[in-house]
Amino acid sequence: MAMRFTAKGYHAFILYYSVAPNRHPQPLLDVSRAMCIIRENADEWNVDRNKIAVCGFSAGGHLAASLGVHYDKPYLKREGIVLGENRPNALILGYPVITMKEFAHKGSRDNLLGENPDDALINEMSLENHVSEKTPPAFIWHTVEDRSVPVENSLLFAMALHKNKIPFELHIYPYGPHGLSLANKETDNGNMGEYPHVSGWIDLCIEWLDGIFSQNEKF
Repeated sequence: MAMRFTAKGYHAFILYYSVAPNRHPQPLLDVSRAMCIIRENADEWNVDRNKIAVCGFSAGGHLAASLGVHYDKPYLKREGIVLGENRPNALILGYPVITMKEFAHKGSRDNLLGENPDDALINEMSLENHVSEKTPPAFIWHTVEDRSVPVENSLLFAMALHKNKIPFELHIYPYGPHGLSLANKETDNGNMGEYPHVSGWIDLCIEWLDGIFSQNEKF
């Protein structure tokens, strides 16, 4: 994935973030610090500090979207993290986990929140409830056949973006299992198969990202 973005002229950074048994907010602290590090070194690394997207898939999509809606939460104000400097300018979400409620992916919820999270924590990490006018634009894609993370996750987030007048592009493909990545031979693990129609998402995404970042408006 990083190589595809690099081939199109983008810098690509890969984040190895904390997972279970580490719980929320540690993953969000990790990605917040990463965003701050990129901006701290923007001049040296030839990065436009106002054109930084965060990209995530499945549970990683939840983390990316979490940064988009929770970047200014006081509990993220730790050493090395400046609130606002951790805000992405765009979100790229592939078959993302979004909600912790009816359409939740139970494994992701248990790993992030523990097996018996209270209602406040469930609501906090049901990201569709926290989209606001400050949320960055988003590119989202999913498949209807996804049996791991229901397509409703992407639909809920898209509806929340629309309600708050946040620009987004949403692609729902009829066929394909969870975890397709580029959906081509390059990322087929031998079980996924190739889905030529779905594989077009990356070109659409880059076209969208080029368009978003070429606008004069600062997102």
